[in-house]
Amino acid sequence: MRLTTQLLAATALALSLGATAASAKTLVYCSEGSPEGFDPALYTAGTTFDASSATVYNRLAEFELGTTNTRPGLAESWDVSEDGKTYTFHLRPDVKFQTTDFFTPTRPLNADDVIFSFERQNSADNPYNAYVAGASWEYWNSMAMPDLIQSMEKVDDMTVRITLNEPNAPFIANLAMPFASILSKEYADQLAESGNEAQLNQQPVGTGPFQFVAYQPDAVIRYKANPDYWAGKEPIDDLVFAITTDASVRQQRLLANECQVMAYPNPADIESLKGNSDLKVLEQEGLNVGYLAYNTKQEPFDDPKVRRALNTAINKQAIIDVVFQGSGEVAKNPIPPTMWSYNEETKDDPYDPEAAKTMLQEAGVENLSMKIWAMPVQRPYNPNARRMAELIQSDLSAVGVDAEIVSYEWGEYLERSKAEDRDGAVLLGWTGDNGDPDNFLGVLLSCDAVGNANRAQWCNEEFDAKINEAKTLTDQAERTPLYKEAQEIFKQEAPWATIATSITFMPMRSNVTGYTQDPLGQHWFTGVDIEE
Repeated sequence: MRLTTQLLAATALALSLGATAASAKTLVYCSEGSPEGFDPALYTAGTTFDASSATVYNRLAEFELGTTNTRPGLAESWDVSEDGKTYTFHLRPDVKFQTTDFFTPTRPLNADDVIFSFERQNSADNPYNAYVAGASWEYWNSMAMPDLIQSMEKVDDMTVRITLNEPNAPFIANLAMPFASILSKEYADQLAESGNEAQLNQQPVGTGPFQFVAYQPDAVIRYKANPDYWAGKEPIDDLVFAITTDASVRQQRLLANECQVMAYPNPADIESLKGNSDLKVLEQEGLNVGYLAYNTKQEPFDDPKVRRALNTAINKQAIIDVVFQGSGEVAKNPIPPTMWSYNEETKDDPYDPEAAKTMLQEAGVENLSMKIWAMPVQRPYNPNARRMAELIQSDLSAVGVDAEIVSYEWGEYLERSKAEDRDGAVLLGWTGDNGDPDNFLGVLLSCDAVGNANRAQWCNEEFDAKINEAKTLTDQAERTPLYKEAQEIFKQEAPWATIATSITFMPMRSNVTGYTQDPLGQHWFTGVDIEE
């Protein structure tokens, strides 16, 4: 009943847009879930980034669409000191913040906005550091930005200088990530004066291609093209996110032209979608990995022998066959095979239930009961987490482990799974944000990320030393062996069961033009048009 209500609400809104602005071009995107909020720095979910950083905001540097190459964004250029520690950003002049029903800017973008956007994540003294309950600034802290950044200075209105404590090879790429989106300090100050700070996460204002209009939770997000966008107004006038959690319903809506683009089709439906002349299906290898993260701070998962035993009990090929149906392959490393520095020599855990039983006995583990957390939404690295959990549950039962499957609403799932006292193992995954191995190995597995993106709560000093050294080097040839060694340590310690990497598919109506698949997993509608 709830899904039907959401679908009717989304359809009604799309129809109302057409009725009130018959001459306007409207594109409806069937998205897979609701955003946690609209301040991208607070979160790590792609669903949230699609609704915020990819529409409303810009960053100092941006990724060239369809690549992991960086280009100037709100900074039209930057200089780097010879020692690689000081970055001076020269801001693009006359960039306007969006004028909305709830905010009218009085000035263009300047250095104050950049400093505010970063300082609130970095300093507990900033009034916006804890403006949302439970704010942990997960990316900022998982990437050890407080330790990396020595100072942030406003040189003048159009110049910002950031000084690091040590060289950091992925720094510019990191600043092109969603957490580094630039917000309006003037808007934040206005909200603070009226005591409405939380509105910053509910009614966003940025400099991006689309501006926020309205959000009906779990149903619809409305945007309109930013008429003052510094890169030029978008071809479409209105953008609608029709939140449709069921992939089959998303497909029905696409076929009925109630939406023109959809996310995450069921793998079993790909061939029929490709055969439909009214549609086209884009595809590419995903820069992603899906995994099962044990809580290594809890017994008996604090013992790598137990973790390797459980990994040996899981039939990953069966998961690929049943869940991915030809759109994925078994993962053995914590980074995808399309990523530079991928270690081809790594030996994967064999599927051997009898060996798993023996390994558990040798570790002194009997009558183990545990929980498997299953995501409530589809992601590119896991098209059906519930089914995957059921297969793992069956595999573990065969070696004497009693596993209970649990799940929560997506935002709650992400928040609860960060807890250091979380029970059992959690199904999650990652799509690369910037094309750098550190975005997987550092963000997901470093000691700094424990309690945040490191859902395994795993801290290994030898592993940390390898990835931290690699970040300080600028030569990819020098960084690669360190990352390969880190992957070997990971495999021996087994904080995860690595499950799969996948191909990503993007179905849309055949008259949609200009859509480019993002290797980093976001959905962008810049440059997208609909042929009449």
